[in-house]
Amino acid sequence: MKLKFIGATESVTGSKHLVITKKGKQILLDCGLFQGMGKETDELNHQLGLNPSNIEAVILSHAHIDHSGNLPYLVKEGFNGKIYCTDATFDVCEILLMDSAHIHENDVRFINKRRAKNNLPPIKPLYSVKDAERCLKRFKPISPNTDFHINDEISFRFTDVGHITGSAAINITAQEEGKITRLTYTGDVGRYSDMLLKAPQPFPQADYIICESTYGDRLHETGIDSEARLLAIVNHTCVEKKGKLIIPAFSLGRTQEIVYVLDRLKNKGLLPPIPTYVDSPLSTSATEIVRNHPECFNADLREYIKTDPDPFGFNTLKYIQDASESKALNDSKEPCIIISASGMCDAGRVKHHLRNSIGDPRNTVLIVGYCSPSTLGARLVAGTPQVHIFGDYFDVRAEIESIHAYSAHADYNELLQFLSCQDKSKIKSLFLVHGEEEAKKAFKEKLLETEYTNVVIPGPGDVFDLA
Repeated sequence: MKLKFIGATESVTGSKHLVITKKGKQILLDCGLFQGMGKETDELNHQLGLNPSNIEAVILSHAHIDHSGNLPYLVKEGFNGKIYCTDATFDVCEILLMDSAHIHENDVRFINKRRAKNNLPPIKPLYSVKDAERCLKRFKPISPNTDFHINDEISFRFTDVGHITGSAAINITAQEEGKITRLTYTGDVGRYSDMLLKAPQPFPQADYIICESTYGDRLHETGIDSEARLLAIVNHTCVEKKGKLIIPAFSLGRTQEIVYVLDRLKNKGLLPPIPTYVDSPLSTSATEIVRNHPECFNADLREYIKTDPDPFGFNTLKYIQDASESKALNDSKEPCIIISASGMCDAGRVKHHLRNSIGDPRNTVLIVGYCSPSTLGARLVAGTPQVHIFGDYFDVRAEIESIHAYSAHADYNELLQFLSCQDKSKIKSLFLVHGEEEAKKAFKEKLLETEYTNVVIPGPGDVFDLA
């Protein structure tokens, strides 16, 4: 069996890893979009690095766009096999892939208006809504912790990693010419202290592991009461300064965590009586999916919903879908909390809120998740005094805060804990992906210090023979 690394080798986006059996069968692990790569982004997404018609199946670790977002293009270019995932991942992909297709179509529509003014021919989107619809018909949900045979050489099982609703590690067993090879792809690993989801579960012994390394060079905040910290920021911004608290948050996972914390504060009588808005149609739909998958909840949340059946709703909270209501928030001067996508501030309605709020010192922008170095969110956290939004420059006068305790990615200690279920002596190679260069190098050193032996940082296009 051979393993080819195509995406998420030099960044945290574009996850795509190809398994090739001795009989020439090809199985693709994830097919994500590259994001935030500047002018190279579009070209990277068009260059799949494989022949889609040769792929027998795709196994999807989870629904985040950097892992699933290029599946419609794969189908558009000739893939006609099955896409295997968990039930919850399929539900999330139904909304995320359709949303992604709408974004591609709208972006190209805007670009073509400018091209027409310059007498340039129109371009086509990477994929369309129809492509996304065709893609979704290829999905086949598989229950976690059950073995599923794709063909006479490859079987796999999903094990929970607690990153987002439905996320799972992919554990492959290959039987080739009487030899068994076991490969685990971790996907993105969640946290053992996640507010909503079960902790990552141990996974079967592997010969080879593909492991994420997003936070391979850092530790999350410890000993910090994130609930109290959020409440302090709410009071400082909305009560003392009478301003707006803008919280950029990913539609799935982070939005529900923040709402859950606010719900708990409300039930304790601590949350000020100020309007709170989740301003994102996608976040609204994602919240409904999270509600519909209580099997993913941890024990604490299951206990909580015995007394509060809806942990994602309270009387001063409103979910906004209509665009006119979203625009009205920008014109309003009332103190409020606005939770809006995207989490890295590079797309979605949150950019409009930032454009209208970033210059007012009464306001606060609270970053609660990972931001790639090139994104607007990262620049705000770094303290950039001026930012570029929708073609204009704005002085940053709003306060910028961050709470890293809400991250859905394991830090390096939690990654080591996740890997601790393995007998190190039986691991032939451990490949590090999905991390910036410094994060991967730092995590490799940590692994070598803890007696892992063959730790590899693959480059794009690298092929390894899993003998």
